[in-house]
Amino acid sequence: MRAWWRSMLAGRAAGSQIHDVHGLRAEYARLDDDALHEAGRRATSLPEVVAITAVVAFRAIGLQMFDVQLEGALALANGKIVEMQTGEGKTLAAVPAVVWHARAGRGVHVLTANDYLAQRDGAWMGEVYRRLGLSVASIHQDLTPAARQAAYRCDVTYATANEVGFDYLRDQLALDPGEQVLRPFAAAVIDEADSILIDDARVPLVIAGGSAQPSAHAVRADPVVRRLVPHIHYTLEQSGRNVQLTAAGVSVVERSLECGNLFDAGNLSLMTAIQDALHAHVLLRRDVDYLVQNDAVLSIDESKGRIVRDRRWPANLQTAIEVKEGVSRHRQGRVLGAITIENLVNLFPVVCGMTGTAATQADDFKQFYGLDVQIVATNRPVIRIDEPDRFLATKAQKEAVVVDEIRRVHASGRPVLVGTSSVEESERLSRQLVGVPHQVLNARHEEAEAAIVERAGTHGVVTISTNMAGRGVDIRLGPGVAALGGLHVIGTNRHESRRIDHQLRGRAGRQGDPGSSQFFVSGEDPLVAKYGDDYPELRAPCDALQRVAEGQSFDLRTFLRKYESLVEGQRLAIAERRQHVLTGAAPCGSELERLVTLATIDDLWSDYLAAANELRAGTIWFSLAGADPFRDYVRRVHDMFQEFTRTIEIEVPKRLARAAACGVDPRQRGATWTYLTTDEPFGSMTERAMRGLVRMFRQRTVGRPRVPGSRD
Repeated sequence: MRAWWRSMLAGRAAGSQIHDVHGLRAEYARLDDDALHEAGRRATSLPEVVAITAVVAFRAIGLQMFDVQLEGALALANGKIVEMQTGEGKTLAAVPAVVWHARAGRGVHVLTANDYLAQRDGAWMGEVYRRLGLSVASIHQDLTPAARQAAYRCDVTYATANEVGFDYLRDQLALDPGEQVLRPFAAAVIDEADSILIDDARVPLVIAGGSAQPSAHAVRADPVVRRLVPHIHYTLEQSGRNVQLTAAGVSVVERSLECGNLFDAGNLSLMTAIQDALHAHVLLRRDVDYLVQNDAVLSIDESKGRIVRDRRWPANLQTAIEVKEGVSRHRQGRVLGAITIENLVNLFPVVCGMTGTAATQADDFKQFYGLDVQIVATNRPVIRIDEPDRFLATKAQKEAVVVDEIRRVHASGRPVLVGTSSVEESERLSRQLVGVPHQVLNARHEEAEAAIVERAGTHGVVTISTNMAGRGVDIRLGPGVAALGGLHVIGTNRHESRRIDHQLRGRAGRQGDPGSSQFFVSGEDPLVAKYGDDYPELRAPCDALQRVAEGQSFDLRTFLRKYESLVEGQRLAIAERRQHVLTGAAPCGSELERLVTLATIDDLWSDYLAAANELRAGTIWFSLAGADPFRDYVRRVHDMFQEFTRTIEIEVPKRLARAAACGVDPRQRGATWTYLTTDEPFGSMTERAMRGLVRMFRQRTVGRPRVPGSRD
């Protein structure tokens, strides 16, 4: 309600500005191109800039900006998160705001969801910027460092948040100022803001180096774990997020590996490999959490349904999955640096964004980024009919009803879009649609996405999709489809976040089109099983369960942030110190000393990160168990950082003398590589399981039952 009221007030204020824009746009439309360019150069107020950009956009790309787009542009220019529905023209709405922020001359980053959109939007809107005297470029994975540097020097740079983050991490390891590609951050305009700022916010971007090979223990652990029996040799938490060996399971492992006591200090790495293998086999499912393609394990993003090609699980768990699937194993290495998307975005002094779903997460945007949400009404009324959810007792019953519903709607000639939760589910449903022509869109068929989406709104077409079709996909109705009732959207699950469901619904009813949507839910679905206490009594909308899930997610992010912010502050301090050495602002006696100092900082920071992460994981575990060790954590992290800075002063002279005596070149540091990893807020799954195993071992040896809620 608070978000809605703030939005209403903002909308009224925007109304008066839009009135000003209309008057100015009429005046500027009478100018020729040269006079219009000069007017743009002299413009000082926001309404002037928006009006001029709107006129230029019409002349350059033939698109007339509607009032809702003007309202969105004004809100973005004022640093808001803007909610605009599918098909309302968010890409164009952002352009006047980008122009406004670019006038400061320090560069604007337009952060998009993928490389394709970065290149498409940069090229599509490029002529508008150029006619206004602004340079524009886009970043993609294949650019050379020199090309990246040139692109980031432009007034407007389109890129994914991941690409910017990886470039930032590489810059933090540069040994010469000329190697750095980024300039200081100024303004960020974020497309699909809820996806980037909430769904992906805590995904760490990692840069690693070294040549360490995967542990051989993973190969020994895999066949043992394959023989373990659920409920006898291991137990699975109801949430499905953790699995632990039982006493019987430990005995089987010890006999199979002939390792003696699994809990001996000398068996720590073997015990870790067992737990990673157990996690890989029990918690992570092929065609749900990942695909196997071209001799590689490819992670699937749950909220988007797409392959994330640069994402790995933490090192030993990644190896366990690769052994499970019989594919080539990645090399491992030391983590040299890491940053989350949330912390990356907070480096920008000016941030704004747009998405089709923001209002439900207004508190998140305010708490974590200090950003308000403004809802922009649709250009035409939404006439889509959203039917109430249908509840079934089991998944099997639900799928049978879904198949019947697809057949019924298909018989009318209306196109049908079915949103499923995984590759596995989409293909299972496809097999049940015997006799109904349909197309399947999932992470296995990404290359066919454009062709599938192009047909999805035409007469009689049935599309079975994962969340790939739930965001950023514009489905246009074919001839005669509107008269039949438009696109019908079926959701086979409710997700923990309402936004994901709203994105799927939003594929129908774009720009005033007719359409309808309906979700089907079973008592065995993850949302209901996890948050519904008693399914037979559940008749309230799933929104209630989703609010519980969203509330828990918000509380968890708030809780974790206070731990993470300490190390992030330290990272910023050491980054500033390193930059002074890099640029010569902190004078060295020689070039060799400068290089040795940089290399020493990098090596010791890598060691510090590993130690701090281990401390954080253990401390948070005890926090979640009911204790409050935060004060002790603060003290220990502070002491560790002080020791780290003292060690730099001691190590630099030692390494400098060694380098001078042996002729070592500090520039020869080996290759580095970047990747995303999973966010494991309670410490790694392995660390959690190790603590559980230790408690279980104590229980077994002491011979006393564990009291629920107690801490050993």
